[in-house]
Amino acid sequence: MTIDSFPGSTPGLDGGGVEKKITYFSNKYVLGLTVIAGIGGLLFGYDTGVISGALLYIRDEFEAVDQSSFLQETIVSMALVGAMIGAAAGGAINDAYGRKQATLLADVVFAVGSFVMAAAWNPYVIIFGRLLVGLGVGVASVTAPMYIAEAAPSEIRGGLVSTNVLMITSGQFLSYLVNLAFTEVRGTWRWMLGVAAVPAIIQFFLMLFLPESPRWLYMKKSRSDAIVVLSKIYDPFRFEEELDQLSAALEEERQRRNAISYWDVFRIKEIRLAFLAGAGLQAFQQFTGINTVMYYSPTIVQMAGFKSNQLALLLSLIVALVNAAGTIVGIYLIDHFGRRKLALSSLSGVILSLILLSVAFYLESFGWLAVLGLALYISFFAPGMGPVPWTVNSEIYPESYRGICGGMSATVNWVSNLVVAQSFLSVADAVGTSLTFLILAAIGVAAFGFVFLFVPETKGLSFEEVERIWKERAWGSSVHSESLLENGG
Repeated sequence: MTIDSFPGSTPGLDGGGVEKKITYFSNKYVLGLTVIAGIGGLLFGYDTGVISGALLYIRDEFEAVDQSSFLQETIVSMALVGAMIGAAAGGAINDAYGRKQATLLADVVFAVGSFVMAAAWNPYVIIFGRLLVGLGVGVASVTAPMYIAEAAPSEIRGGLVSTNVLMITSGQFLSYLVNLAFTEVRGTWRWMLGVAAVPAIIQFFLMLFLPESPRWLYMKKSRSDAIVVLSKIYDPFRFEEELDQLSAALEEERQRRNAISYWDVFRIKEIRLAFLAGAGLQAFQQFTGINTVMYYSPTIVQMAGFKSNQLALLLSLIVALVNAAGTIVGIYLIDHFGRRKLALSSLSGVILSLILLSVAFYLESFGWLAVLGLALYISFFAPGMGPVPWTVNSEIYPESYRGICGGMSATVNWVSNLVVAQSFLSVADAVGTSLTFLILAAIGVAAFGFVFLFVPETKGLSFEEVERIWKERAWGSSVHSESLLENGG
């Protein structure tokens, strides 16, 4: 794969009028912003992955945890409660104070929570620490995709936002490496949970040197500062085009500017349709079982007959590696294949993989078949339903509603995540692991239908063009919007 064949091949013009392609690697400044902002995704992924391994050793140290499925689920799920609250507040924090300040706040809260868990003397202190890291992760889960999307040229926006998802999957992979590294160290789980503070501290200091999102600056604070940032992102031709679009968006906001409220999301038809698509994608991402696989993959491997803690962690490391590799494929496909087609293809494979997992656990003696099912599930999920919900949610809302709707849809993701994490082991105990995976497969079928009916294609479109799609869907009448819908799929 050549650099020029990577996401985004729409030509622009450089300062001399020579045709110039916008590619994933063509602007190192934007790529640097993306990677540093994406450390928030790394925190998200590390926290998701590390608890699955740490839980094995927490159970060994605290008898109360070992004897209670509910306490195990609460240790896992309390971070999700925090993330739910953090995501719900994160939209308003982003709108009021900007993407940069929101990221710095998330880093501080996450680092404090990591230190609390590492020093915990009973399971309830661990639960409190999990709540704190969850708050940090929740704010970061709203902020990182938004920051990246607002700094990205539309041709490569999908690939750059998907880089944040690559950081999530890399964080999960890193967490399994850390879990394996500390299996023979005294205080195993304390090291696993405490070391999570390191990337948060690194991001905090790197973010001090990064600018605020140029779109937030232009719309909320300083047009001159926004112009400085935009000039580093776009060639002169595209720079003027972006300024024209921002100027038009600012004027439109001034004309309709009333206080933005949560009720508007449901009252205004085009915003409601956009939120339905975005929130639905976030819910189905979780209800098709991804974080069940990531949180409980060592436990699932043990259920499949592999009883050693270290072997369970090693096999889970392979699952996490496949997840990260699949996301790299998704970075390429999302700006070439498109968001909608990629999600539909991904869900088709996810449904088949969940059926295979169901069969494997029904037959019981086929442990390796269950591990194969896990690997196939991740291979299909990672390129599509991993990055698509976050990418779509970073680009489908108008500027004035992006923070509120982004926060609300991320909250839907975390609420769904909480429901699945809190119920998986209990449901598996009640109806059997085989039937549990079959239920997830049925949800996958419903997700396929939802994407087919409600999610438009947004590949390569500017924020303003995406906004016109929703107005066309809500009210019709615009010939220009009709052509956009046809192009979008």
